[in-house]
Amino acid sequence: MGIGETAIGHKGAGQWVLCKADDSAQPIHLDSMEGQIGPDVVDMRGLYKQAGVFSYDPGFANTAACQSAITYIDGEEGILLHRGYPIEQLCEKASFTDVAWLLSHGELPDARQKVRFEQGLMAEAHLHEQIRNFFNGFRRDSHPMAMLCGTLAGLSSFYGNQGADQRHRITPEEREMSTLRLVAKMPTLAAWVYRYSRGLPLIYPRPGLSYAENCLHMLFSMPEAPWAVNPVLARAFDRILILHADHGQNVSTSTVRTVGSTGVNPFACIAAGVAALWGPAHGGANEAVLDMLDEIGTVDGIPDFMNRVRNQKDGTRLMGFGHRVYKKLDPRAGLMRRICHEVLAELGMDHDPRLELALKLEETALNDEYFISRRLYPNVDFYSGIILRAMGIPSSMFTVFFAVARTAGWVAQWKEMLESRPGISRPRALYVGPTRRDVPPSYGVEG
Repeated sequence: MGIGETAIGHKGAGQWVLCKADDSAQPIHLDSMEGQIGPDVVDMRGLYKQAGVFSYDPGFANTAACQSAITYIDGEEGILLHRGYPIEQLCEKASFTDVAWLLSHGELPDARQKVRFEQGLMAEAHLHEQIRNFFNGFRRDSHPMAMLCGTLAGLSSFYGNQGADQRHRITPEEREMSTLRLVAKMPTLAAWVYRYSRGLPLIYPRPGLSYAENCLHMLFSMPEAPWAVNPVLARAFDRILILHADHGQNVSTSTVRTVGSTGVNPFACIAAGVAALWGPAHGGANEAVLDMLDEIGTVDGIPDFMNRVRNQKDGTRLMGFGHRVYKKLDPRAGLMRRICHEVLAELGMDHDPRLELALKLEETALNDEYFISRRLYPNVDFYSGIILRAMGIPSSMFTVFFAVARTAGWVAQWKEMLESRPGISRPRALYVGPTRRDVPPSYGVEG
């Protein structure tokens, strides 16, 4: 395995011309494609046909695998737009159900659409009673994400395109119904996962409550003592859902689009996204922040911890800082910081030692040249775990509610993928194994 001669690109009028550095081969002409905003891309679809080679981009960090009108991210400038709307404005003025509609339909709902959508979510929030039997097959100490992934995939046996003809194309009406059902049922599944693991009676959604209020009701109500609606906590939880609703072509969203390209049942498709989100490098970062704060202990422990982080041989990481995409402040982080203060003040925990520790750690990192030079700024995970823990949600459930929020984005991306009819996803590989060889004549011959 090696690296050959350098290829040089010359951009012409709407084209890239690639040629060998020594001009020993015919130039390769590739079209340029322009988005509404952001960098242009080179259309590589004709590369193999013209030159007999593939592009090589591990992790697809420099590859656009699809065209999408849903989410735009500018990591250099710290910009996040959903259908063109800044995340800051959506977080201030919209509800999570507004954003879920926006992601799937391209526009914010008008008053009539909003009422019909929320009524539809309430009507579909209940789970089939046989789903209760699924939980009995899990150990009580099963990881919540394992239970969520399994029961969500199991819903594909209740809803979707069953029947003898597996080639059935999902109709637009079925896409709409699947979108509604998935967004509606995820909070109920999540709450049941939590309550089953705690040995608590399962609670059903209650008409008259908002989406976020029902999430908290199903988590914390008891038959004899319903959860007392707290508008501050409900609005905070709603905004947390908004901030996690979609984030472009990350690994779980790419998984949903890739699996969905096969035409699989949408519940199984979203279950694949849940499995991808489960990984600690993706959805479990806010839990890791709390573990880090527990390890530091007090404000006095920050200098020693930071010295260990600077010593790269130590392996200690500053969790909740830095992002693969954002090179400036994650725009969601400042919003999450504000929500954190509101929640802790409402709960009388505004002098919570963990918050004071987090604030001092943030201040230290933002004024330390080591972290400034590496552009390590707080991300959305840094404060979200503190908020959820303060609201009484255990850290094992953090990623579960990340999945509840992200379902709105996943189903929007799934619908967009189906409507564009891209064909089945099929990446290539740079083969580095043995060349052709024969099985030894004596192999498998009995002595």
